Amino acid sequence: MKLDYEELGLKVGFEIHQELDTNKLFCECPSILKDEDPQVTVDRELRPTESELGEIDRAALAEEAKSKKFRYEVHPDSVCLVELDEEPPHLVNEEAIEIALEASLLLDANPADEAHVMRKTVIDGSNTAGFQRTILIATDGVMKINGNEISLPTICLEEDAARKIDETSEYVTYRLDRLGIPLLEIATGPDFNDPETPVKAAEKIGKMLRATGNVKRGIGTIRQDVNVSIEKGARQEIKGVQELSLIKTVIEREAQRQVKLLEIKEELEKRNASKVEGKIVDVTNVFSNTDSKILDKAISNGGGVFAVKLEGLSGLLGKELIPDHRFGTELSDYAKVYGKVDGIFHTDELPSYGITEEEVNRLEDEVGALEDDAVVIIADNENKSRKGLEAVIDRVNKAFDGVPEETRRALSNGNTQYMRPLPGSARMYVETDVPPVKVTEDRIREIRKELPERPSEKKQRYEKEFNLSEELAKQLSISDKASFFEEIIEEYNVDPTLVASTLEQTLAQLERENVPVENITNDSLREVFGLIEKGEISKDAVLQLLEEVGKGFDVKEAVEKLGISKMEEDKVSKIVSEVVEEKEDLILERGETAINALMGVVMQKIGGKADGKKVHKLLEKKIKEKLN
Repeated sequence: MKLDYEELGLKVGFEIHQELDTNKLFCECPSILKDEDPQVTVDRELRPTESELGEIDRAALAEEAKSKKFRYEVHPDSVCLVELDEEPPHLVNEEAIEIALEASLLLDANPADEAHVMRKTVIDGSNTAGFQRTILIATDGVMKINGNEISLPTICLEEDAARKIDETSEYVTYRLDRLGIPLLEIATGPDFNDPETPVKAAEKIGKMLRATGNVKRGIGTIRQDVNVSIEKGARQEIKGVQELSLIKTVIEREAQRQVKLLEIKEELEKRNASKVEGKIVDVTNVFSNTDSKILDKAISNGGGVFAVKLEGLSGLLGKELIPDHRFGTELSDYAKVYGKVDGIFHTDELPSYGITEEEVNRLEDEVGALEDDAVVIIADNENKSRKGLEAVIDRVNKAFDGVPEETRRALSNGNTQYMRPLPGSARMYVETDVPPVKVTEDRIREIRKELPERPSEKKQRYEKEFNLSEELAKQLSISDKASFFEEIIEEYNVDPTLVASTLEQTLAQLERENVPVENITNDSLREVFGLIEKGEISKDAVLQLLEEVGKGFDVKEAVEKLGISKMEEDKVSKIVSEVVEEKEDLILERGETAINALMGVVMQKIGGKADGKKVHKLLEKKIKEKLN
């Protein structure tokens, strides 16, 4: 579906959450994740409380309605009493503050004079305390994308949440090893009006953060929350977009979803439909002899089938909002969250799933549904079914007003799923257990002296100083191998392009080919570049040499195994002359262009034991001599 984003009034902003590579924020535990089975588990329940404003946050109330219990997995070597909320937080990790201030200055933000710790109510179980601690580090940052200025209103330092391991109808299981890892949160203003530019902005911020050399790398260590709205719709906070490439799709589909929800609102107005009163009816008798395995299982387990009539909604529940997501999916998501049921059936998709047309007719008669009405059913125990249908009624009635404000979860296909209502301002209040951190002018001055190069500056320097191509300089400028590159160039007299392409391209190629590149250490790379400097191996042998090192051989063993010690020039010249003589007819036929065909023949005979450029020059010379 092609949309005119300017006409829709699309607004997008996002928050980047980047884990820092240091100890936890409010204790001395290391920031490491554990895959082993836990040594200790702790069960808890959480409930919302009033903030200092005397209000309870609506998102917290929604979480309470789910009636979930929480199980926490503990590894004592990466979790202490602070994460278990059995001990007050310690003083703020000063190294994390330092890294956050450095990132703020790189983003031209204004550091706060005092960094105060705030509590943010979170009772989805991801934090044992029922709140997340957040520190405002800097404000009013700015960056340029495509010549346009993008605002960065806040840069915060907060503790990461616990890892969700499993979820059942009764318990959510979290592992506490991630809880408390310092997380840098950078928020943009709602300054984007298209789906593409936010991707570029997120990529640029990510490069800036990597330039500090103090952030974690890998899946899950950086996440984006994207805020999307259109003029007649409502703001949606979409949590957990882990891949940059997915941001564009998430924005496009969210804009489309809101357009379709507004179309449903208009259709309800045309039909003069009214909000649903919501009489829930037990219709188990209709399905007493059903062929539907799902309904039969629920009845056999002592549950039943319960239904609600949605007046005037026939045909709307099956309306597709985005690919593989209908309005009925929205209702089902609410039922799953609040009723803890597996899902719903509705008459826009029936007869199906073993439910016959006769059963559908009897169902409609039982609830008094007319031709323009839809019916939703849930099969489970009565309590869960009623809660699920009450949530369905709530979501349907919100459709009369258009698009409700929600917090949604990003899915791997670019779609989103309802999590809870959008939080309000009542969720924030002051942390009284941790004193503020003073940020002095002297401290800022010292950090400014040690600020790393921005990636754009480093790229330009690499192009000018080392004559790297634009693309290779760009790759290296944001790479964690950049400092090692500069060490090699300083230590060895080797071609900078060879070093850069080996670190950024050759190793990546070997990884794609499933070679264990973790075996290729910096020491082994130093040894390889040392052999090239001494003229003992050709640079054309680097790929096959590193492949053997990756398989577990040391560099010396790999050189001997491959037999790639550099060939003497006389022998190279002899091989080239022999090939020229053998291919005389080809040379006379094609002239100097024959070099393209013969180069491969020569290099195959040499086997990577000579420099390709020198071989090319020698072959070119021999061909010209033959032609003359």
